[in-house]
Amino acid sequence: MANVTLRNVRKTYPGGFEAIKGVNVDVGDGQFCVLVGPSGCGKSTLLRMVAGLETVTGGEIDIGGRIVNQVEPADRDIAMVFQNYALYPHMSVFNNMAYGLRNRGMKEAEVKTRVEEAARVLELSPMLERKPRQLSGGQRQRVAMGRAIVRQPKVFLFDEPLSNLDAKLRIAMRVEIRKLQRRLNTTSIYVTHDQLEAMTLADVLVVMNGGQVEQVGNPLAIYEKPATTFVASFIGAPPMNLMSIRAEEIKSQLGSTEAGILGIRPEDFVITDQTPAGGVALPLTVEAIERVGAETFVYGTRQQDEQRVAATPGELPPGEVIVRIPGSEAPPIGERIRVAAMRAKLHLFSGDGRTRIEA
Repeated sequence: MANVTLRNVRKTYPGGFEAIKGVNVDVGDGQFCVLVGPSGCGKSTLLRMVAGLETVTGGEIDIGGRIVNQVEPADRDIAMVFQNYALYPHMSVFNNMAYGLRNRGMKEAEVKTRVEEAARVLELSPMLERKPRQLSGGQRQRVAMGRAIVRQPKVFLFDEPLSNLDAKLRIAMRVEIRKLQRRLNTTSIYVTHDQLEAMTLADVLVVMNGGQVEQVGNPLAIYEKPATTFVASFIGAPPMNLMSIRAEEIKSQLGSTEAGILGIRPEDFVITDQTPAGGVALPLTVEAIERVGAETFVYGTRQQDEQRVAATPGELPPGEVIVRIPGSEAPPIGERIRVAAMRAKLHLFSGDGRTRIEA
């Protein structure tokens, strides 16, 4: 096992495009770190730099106390699980898992021991003689994980390994990956664009945007106190409601004197005629309803003179507010309702959305 430290890591491609803009991340020994962000934010590029599959333009990558910028991938003591499994179709499950060990000159008895142990852990023992085409998507993914496990590396790297699976299987495999990582206690870095996947897997969550780190921390802490409006809108489904707010409104509600952006999670609204002390209330016209079983999403719009939603990236369309309520009961479409949120549930950001303001 080993810690992984990225110090001001940069990646610039020929032509001047800067894909990674000075990333600093510290992953402790045995921790499960998840890099999350939208497509094109640089998370896979960063993972490939840790793996040695992309060169580092600037900064340092430290694995277990060793700077590996110039170290070949095979010598970094890491194992990578890819999105497309990367299995050899003509080889059996056993030989796929054993291939890397044999290439390193390991004795066949040790190869057999390692493969059989990994197969037992991953419940692949009855399938060792099958070819990849005879396996389901989930089984193929377990074989790819087994190939990584048998190497007994210091660090596991996962590049969106569940993206090709259906929704039900993704949930099952997500649980299996987390249980497996805890059992092996191996430092892991995992890339995904799925914020739910990120929240449920991570010890340390790294939210990326435009080649930069927006926020690093415990997933629940990031959800409860997002550092920027990008994080607020990206982490959480449905996203946080974001509304521009004038200086005088902020002063009366949050004690700040500068205009900014007010954020309220959908689940922090209640339908009520009362305005809580220090909180906010909004009149809405119900436009749409989504019933998903134990909860319901109410989509409403404010009237034109009530619209103060800033038109910055990552925010909701002007005038739209999402409210999450328990159960399947909901007001009818077209009805005028009033929703409110308590003072403790309000989030305030600077006008550019880059800074969280603590009142």
